[in-house]
Amino acid sequence: MFDKPISRIKSIVLALLVTFLWSTSWVFIKIGLKEVPALSFAGLRYMLAFSTLLPFFIRKSNRQVIRNLSRRYWILLIFLGILLYATAQGAQYLGLDRLPVTAVSLLLNLTSPVVALLGIWLLRENPTGIQWFGIILNLAGIILYFGPIQVNGSQISGIIIVIIGMLANAIGSVISRNINRSRQVTPANVTTISMGIGAVIMLGAGVLTEGFPVLSLKMWGIVAWLSVVNTAFAFTLWNYTQQTLTAMESSVINSTMLIQIAVLGWIFLHEGLSGMEILGMVLAATGAVLVQIRKTSSTKKASETLDSLPTAGN
Repeated sequence: MFDKPISRIKSIVLALLVTFLWSTSWVFIKIGLKEVPALSFAGLRYMLAFSTLLPFFIRKSNRQVIRNLSRRYWILLIFLGILLYATAQGAQYLGLDRLPVTAVSLLLNLTSPVVALLGIWLLRENPTGIQWFGIILNLAGIILYFGPIQVNGSQISGIIIVIIGMLANAIGSVISRNINRSRQVTPANVTTISMGIGAVIMLGAGVLTEGFPVLSLKMWGIVAWLSVVNTAFAFTLWNYTQQTLTAMESSVINSTMLIQIAVLGWIFLHEGLSGMEILGMVLAATGAVLVQIRKTSSTKKASETLDSLPTAGN
């Protein structure tokens, strides 16, 4: 199912489904953190997801592909596991455990502008005027939506953790796109290898610092849903859509999570939306879209450069 690219329309629909599943994760995580420590929670989720994908990964047809992977791609996959899973996802759980959901969302929604700014160095491409306007609009909208956040001494570590996770997510997104564009590794293999690496790191760190958690039946249900549906299935599906969608399209679709999380928070976490918050949400989402707009020639140049990004070990 996940070996052949599909049409652009179907890819867009599937990518939107993935962002919805990821948005619901915020509700489940906030509920789960009341019972299970952050790193252990995240480690269990991704380790179970990895175990779900493992039987498909070790099939005979995959073993030969894995043996033929170059040293460069193994390095990329290892970095992807460390950045996109262990660091970014671990930081999100730790951040949600220390900060209000509004503060974590505020910081994580800086990813899109950061990716654009990283492009100056990684892609050797300066943002256009409309992209700079999008960055400013995105920041202004996020600030307007979430409003001023009161921070005390105990929350400083949480802010630092989430910022680190946000940066790791931005860099990991570039690496992920680099891997998937080559089509030398299937989306399922990309997901399984990188997720397995990240899960081992998170669960190991959680057990060492927090001890192995005792879960209630309700928590096992939450962990199982997050692992099988919102992680194993969703991450594989997302990598699958990137074989067809451009980096701009994937980023724009991913930016819709800002609105989805706000709506789900209003419905399930009873976080009301004021007129100013709705305006801020629209501005931030619009800014995120503008950040991704490039001229056709620039997009082609960026794509060619992305495929030849320098990696560790070259």
